Amino acid sequence: MSKQPDKAAIALIQMSCSADTAANTEKALARIDEAAQRGAQIISTQELFRSQYFCQSEDHSNFALAEEIPGPTTEAISDIARRRGVVVIASLFERRAPGLYHNTAVVFDADGSMLGRYRKMHIPDDPLFYEKFYFTPGDLGFRAFDTRFGRIGVLICWDQWYPEGARLTALAGAQILFYPTAIGWHPAERQEYGEAQHSSWETIQRSHAIANGVYVAAANRVGHEGEPTGGIQFWGQSFICNPAGKILVRGSLEDEQILIAEIDYGKIDVQRTHWPFLRDRRIDAYHEITKRFND
Repeated sequence: MSKQPDKAAIALIQMSCSADTAANTEKALARIDEAAQRGAQIISTQELFRSQYFCQSEDHSNFALAEEIPGPTTEAISDIARRRGVVVIASLFERRAPGLYHNTAVVFDADGSMLGRYRKMHIPDDPLFYEKFYFTPGDLGFRAFDTRFGRIGVLICWDQWYPEGARLTALAGAQILFYPTAIGWHPAERQEYGEAQHSSWETIQRSHAIANGVYVAAANRVGHEGEPTGGIQFWGQSFICNPAGKILVRGSLEDEQILIAEIDYGKIDVQRTHWPFLRDRRIDAYHEITKRFND
C-alpha cells in the first residue's frame, strides 16, 4: 500500500428516505457522486440508507429488504468508488443465510475493491427500535481498514454508546471512527427530553474522539418516518469532530445535506502526546471489564 496522505477530506451523506428502496439507493449514489465532485475522498452513508427505518415494528415481511453481500447495491457502490477514486462506507441490511441477517457496513477502497465489512455488535431493543428481531449480533469483532486515504474504523448507531467498541477500534489502528446512524426522537418525548437526548448522543461520541485521540464522524438521517402522530423524527445533526472533540462541521436538524471537512492526520499524534491517555492506560488492571457486573 502506498504512503497515505497527510490530510484527507471526509464526507457524510445526511438524507431522508422514502418507501421506495430503488429511489433511496439512487439518491445515495447521486449524493456520493456529488461529494466526490466536491473533493471528498472518504464518504459515509447513514445507517440502512436503502429503506426507511423498518425496525419500528416486528414484521417478517421486512426481511425482504435485505440483500446478500456482494449484491446489487455493493456492485453499484463499488462502481462509483472506482470511477470517482473515493473510499465509500455503505450501511446495508445483510442477508447472510436463510434466517441469518446482520446490520452491516461495507468498506470500499478507492479502486472499487471491497476491503471488508463490519457487522453491528450492539443490538438495541427499545420501543420503535426493535432491532433484535431482525439482526444477529456481529461476529467479526472491531476492525480497522487500510484505505488509500487513511486507516478507518466503522461502528454502527447503538455502538455509539459503548466506549469499549471505540477503544478497541482505535487500538486496531483506526484514525477515524465512522458511525452510520439512524437516531431520532419519539415525537411525544421531544419537547421534554429532546435536547438532553441529542446532547447525550453528541457528547458520548465526542468523548470517544478525546479518549482515543481520533477523528469521529457520525452520519444520521433526517425526516419523519412512521405514524403521523408517532413514529420517529430523525434529528439529523450529523457531525465530524477532531481528536480534541471539537466540532468541525455539524448538519441541519431537518435538511438533507452533504457535510465535508478536511482532517489532518498529524493532529492525532499531537493530541495523543499532549493528552497521553493511551500511554497511561493500566492494562494490567482491567481484567474485570469482561464481567457483566462485579457483584
